[in-house]
Amino acid sequence: MKLLEGKNAIVTGGSRGIGSGIAKVFAEQGANVAFTYNSSEEAAKELEKELSEAGVKAKGYKSNAADFDQAQELIKNVAEDFGAIDILVNNAGITKDNLLMRMSEEDFDRVIEVNLKSIFNMTKAVQRTMLKQRKGSIINMSSVVGVKGNAGQANYAASKAGIIGFSKSMALELGSRNIRTNVIAPGFIETEMTEKLDEKVVQGWRDNIPLKRGGSPEDIANACVFLGSDLSAYITGQVINVDGGMLT
Repeated sequence: MKLLEGKNAIVTGGSRGIGSGIAKVFAEQGANVAFTYNSSEEAAKELEKELSEAGVKAKGYKSNAADFDQAQELIKNVAEDFGAIDILVNNAGITKDNLLMRMSEEDFDRVIEVNLKSIFNMTKAVQRTMLKQRKGSIINMSSVVGVKGNAGQANYAASKAGIIGFSKSMALELGSRNIRTNVIAPGFIETEMTEKLDEKVVQGWRDNIPLKRGGSPEDIANACVFLGSDLSAYITGQVINVDGGMLT
């Protein structure tokens, strides 16, 4: 029995990295997957094909979650194409790291807009559909940095901490309608982005993690499967750190 058999899921920022990992594992677990991408059209087409090969319905949508109207339009289109929307994974995010003394107002605003406002946009857009269904699981991607902070990432940490506060509030607002809202806080996850970093630096990070390795997109995806499935039917308003013990 596949854990997400017959469920319809949306994954924002789905064409690369963690988002792509989530989309693939969801498809393997029987979910139909709608995913968004911003610019990488070719990667989106490839992913669409790969997901379809798992025997599920899959479709990529060019959409910017940080834009309120585009989020509304996306949910309308996905609801028409897929019918119900059972799971929303808000994964789209960016970094623009710098010490506060060097951080521009534009870099602060942009990170808040893409990482935090997108969660407001998408949740507001999807809630009507989920309220009608009287069920749904919303999974928001924070970070260990949102839990403990990090020098040089004040904008990113603020956006990811904001996601936690927003999600806990949604758990309280939407719980009576059987709509659950939870947060995943990934630690150091190895993706194509981290491959560009100096190997010595990366190894140093791995050595400081109790499990002695970086996480994979699949590690995050498996936690999303749990929160999207009926196994977590009595869990809402929680933050799950998927970090190999970094915050222990």
